[in-house]
Order: sequence, then structure tokens, then C-alpha cells
Amino acid sequence: MVVIDTVVRLLPGVLGNEQSAVTDSFSDGLLEYPHYTRPPEFRGWKVPDVLLSGHHAEIDKWRRHQSLERTHSRRPELLHVVELTEKERKWLEERRRTENGSD
Repeated sequence: MVVIDTVVRLLPGVLGNEQSAVTDSFSDGLLEYPHYTRPPEFRGWKVPDVLLSGHHAEIDKWRRHQSLERTHSRRPELLHVVELTEKERKWLEERRRTENGSD
């Protein structure tokens, strides 16, 4: 079933939005960011304000940060092959130092 799902997703028109496959987890080498839906609060879980802001550049930055965070905490070995900006590399190095108690 996994193979069928993987192959079928590549066929034009199968996904409602062509960009869906482009932003899937691992499409850029990172784990995917968290997803939220309506209502803005459900069982005590709140949608981050940035996602409700409508500011697309800030939303993109939040998503990238969340992907880096998830990958760093769950699959850090993936970060060795991902193209990162200088700012992202510095952030990850700071995270590592903090976790190792160097700060």
C-alpha cells in the first residue's frame, strides 16, 4: 500500500493541489512542520498566532523553523545532508551547545 500511495501521488490530478507533493515530509530533506486546522483552539491546543496572521513570509519562516526543530530533535542525522542557510547553521549549533550543557 505504501508503494501504491507513493506512485499514485506522482500522477497529475491525483492530489487536489500540485504543491502538496512538493511540501511533503522529506521533500526538502527535513521532517514536516506541524499542521493545524479549525477551530483556532481545540481541547486546549491553540494554533500559533503566526499561522492566523495571514503574513505568508512569516508563516513560511515559522514552518521552516518548525521543520528544523523537529528534524533536530527526532532525526538529527538528516541535518548533515540538508542545505542550510548560515543563520540556520548558527541556530542549530546554538541548540547543540545548549543541549550539551556548554552554555
